[in-house]
Amino acid sequence: MSTSSSSPAEYVRRGLLKINDATVLAAVDTLNLRGSGKISAVVGMPLRSLQQRRDVASFAVSAPLAAVKALLELLAMSPLEQVIQELGDHADSPTYEQLAGAVDQLLAKGSSNDDIVALLTFAIGEEFPASPHCRRLLEERPDLELPQLPEIEFPSSLLTPKEVDPDIRDQRRARREAERESKKSKNGTAPTRPPRPSKVKGHEAKVAATPSTVAPKEELVTAIGRRQVILTPAELDEFSTDHPLVGAVVIAEVPFDSVDPVIPEQRAKGRPALVVAASEDGILVRGIYSNPAVTRVLFSPWRRLGLDHVSYLDVERVVVTNGALGESLRLGRLTDAEWNGLS
Repeated sequence: MSTSSSSPAEYVRRGLLKINDATVLAAVDTLNLRGSGKISAVVGMPLRSLQQRRDVASFAVSAPLAAVKALLELLAMSPLEQVIQELGDHADSPTYEQLAGAVDQLLAKGSSNDDIVALLTFAIGEEFPASPHCRRLLEERPDLELPQLPEIEFPSSLLTPKEVDPDIRDQRRARREAERESKKSKNGTAPTRPPRPSKVKGHEAKVAATPSTVAPKEELVTAIGRRQVILTPAELDEFSTDHPLVGAVVIAEVPFDSVDPVIPEQRAKGRPALVVAASEDGILVRGIYSNPAVTRVLFSPWRRLGLDHVSYLDVERVVVTNGALGESLRLGRLTDAEWNGLS
C-alpha cells in the first residue's frame, strides 16, 4: 500500500504509529480522564487503557478511530499553530511550495519529525484543503515515511485443538519408553504388577458400535452455535436477531430509565452496550455499567474488550437509534462461548 492510496483514517493510524512511543505516552499522561463528563466514553476509555497498558502500537491499530484522532490532535496542536503563523494569509489554502516552505521553517526552528508527522496526518484526517500537499510531503520525504498498518489476525475459534509437532510427539514417546526400560534394569526383572486395563480400547469400541450417535465435543459445540435471543412480539416486528451487529459491543447513547433531578435535560448517556437485535433504523441493546445492581450480572469479557474496570450487564433491553454508530464505535464482538454464557 502506497502512502498516497491510504484513506484519511489510515493516515491517522499510521501517523500515530510513526511518532515515537515516548512522545505519545508523554502526551496521553497529561490527560485527566477520571471523572470528566466532557470526554465521551468512546474516547476516554481507550485513552485510559493506553495510560495503563502503555502499548502505543496496539492502540494505534485497534482503538476506536475517534480516540486515535483525539490523541493525534493533541500532538498536532502546537505545530499546527506554528505552521498557521508561518503561512499567514495563505493558511486557509496554501500551495504545495508554500506548505513545504513553512514545514522547513518549523524544522529549522526546532520542531521534530514527530511534530511534522502529527501535523500532516492530522490535516489529512480532517481533510483540510491542503490534504493533497500533506500526502505529497509524506510521500516525497524519506524522514517522514509512514509505516504500514500491521494485519491483525484473530483465531477463528477458541475450541481449535492444539496441534502437536509429530517429532515432539515421537520424542515424548521415546522418553517414556526409556524411563520404563530404566526401571526394569534397576529392579532386575519386569514389574510383577499386572498392567491396568486400557480404558481407551473400551471407549473406542463403544464409539465404533454407535458411530452415528457419538460425536466429538468440538463438533457438538459447533452444531449448537450461538443461542437465539427470545424477543417479544413487538420487538420481533422491529428488529432481527440475524443482523450483523448482533453480538457486538458498541458505544451507544443509552437512554436513562428515569429523569435525573440534577440534570433533568440529559436523557441519555454514551456507554458500552451489547447489541441483541438490530434493524436499519435502530438497535436493541443491554447496557453495560461499572456498578452492580439487582438487575445486572457480571460481564465477564470486560477486560478482553478493552474496558478498564469490572463491568456489569443489565438484563433490561432498550432501544437506541443507530444512525450515529459506525466502525469506530465498536469495541469488539462476543465469542460464541461468551454469548451462550450470558444470563
